This record gives sequence, C-alpha cells and structure tokens, in this order.
Amino acid sequence: MKNIIIVGASGMIGGIVLRACLDSSEVNQVTSIARRPSGMEHSKLNEIIYNNYMNYSGVIDVFKNQDVAHFCIGVYTGAVPDDEFKKITFDFAKVFADAVKDNSPKATLCFLSGAGADLTEKSRMSFAKYKGMAENYLMSKAFENLNIFRPGYIYPVENREEPNFSYRIFRKLYPIMKSIFPGSVITSQQLGQAMYKAGMQGNNHGILENVPIKNTL
Repeated sequence: MKNIIIVGASGMIGGIVLRACLDSSEVNQVTSIARRPSGMEHSKLNEIIYNNYMNYSGVIDVFKNQDVAHFCIGVYTGAVPDDEFKKITFDFAKVFADAVKDNSPKATLCFLSGAGADLTEKSRMSFAKYKGMAENYLMSKAFENLNIFRPGYIYPVENREEPNFSYRIFRKLYPIMKSIFPGSVITSQQLGQAMYKAGMQGNNHGILENVPIKNTL
C-alpha cells in the first residue's frame, strides 16, 4: 500500500492522476496540496490547503513517509509575466523536489514537463528554457526513481474551455494530427494514466517523450 503526494491536482493531468490514485486498491493515502478546496471527498484523500509553493515549512510533515510524488503544476505560455512563469515552472518544481528528497528520499518522483524542454537552458523560449532548468535540477537531486514526462500536444478528453485560440485550433485538428503525426499528440487520459502507472510501479524512466509515454501503458 503506497502513500502518494501530489501538487497540481486541480489541473487537467493532475486531476486524472489524483482520481487514478484514489481508485487504486494499492494506495493507502493521497495527500493533495492545493490552494483552494477541490470539493472532493474520499476516505483516502488528505487535502491540504496551502498557498506558499515557495516554502513548504508550514506543512513539511506531510512530505514524510511518501512513496510517490507527483508534480503536475503548469501554466500556459503568455498567461503570466515572464518572472512569474519562471517561478511556477522552475522554482515551484525545485522547492517541491527538495521537500520530497529531504523527507522521503526513496520516493519515486513523477514530473510533468513538456516537449521541447531545453537541457542547455539557452533557448529563447521561456517554456523550453525553464522546463529544461527544472529537469536539470531534478536530475541533480539523484532520485532513485525519476520520471520526466515530455508530452507534445495534449488532447483534453474532458470537455473544457480552451485557454487560447491556438488550443482551440489544435483541438479541431487533433483527428488529423493523430492520423498523420501520431507521435506528436497524446490524450490527457493517456498521459495521466502513464504518470500514475510510473509512480505505482516505482519506475525509473528518466525522460519520456510522447511515443515512449504511450508505450508504457
């Protein structure tokens, strides 16, 4: 029976990971750290309302005795100023990884990154640069089991209001992209299930692009 901690459960992928964990007979407890209540009730769910993702000292005890840690926080490019984008993309990941490593050093870490992450950290694209910085930092922490997921376009299985015009176009083009370029797309359900499975199995895949992610299912 595993104990799991997750941040970003209010997001599309984090929500799928959370529900998969709660439905699993192999999970003892899921600790979800969130800024606002989800309204979800479950006997396995320990929901911690906490606003400071830059400092977990106020809730550090919940990081102890965890078997799996999922980082699913993300923000769309252009949605916030660049300094805030860096904080959410890199700093939040760094602080979370430190808390996990210091308190549950043997935990399997699953990190939601994205296609194009630049490990040289020289890209002019904020997303690529900051995701690359985050990946480098996580790898430097020498987790026994680390899974970095780099999805391409994620097709939302659930109905939702798309965040911008580009995503509305991608959603309409998904059937064509899936047929012609199947390696460039993945569904939200496939990605969430792959993250859940990697954590439960204690995998150490390193960096996984779209096709390898789907091959783990």
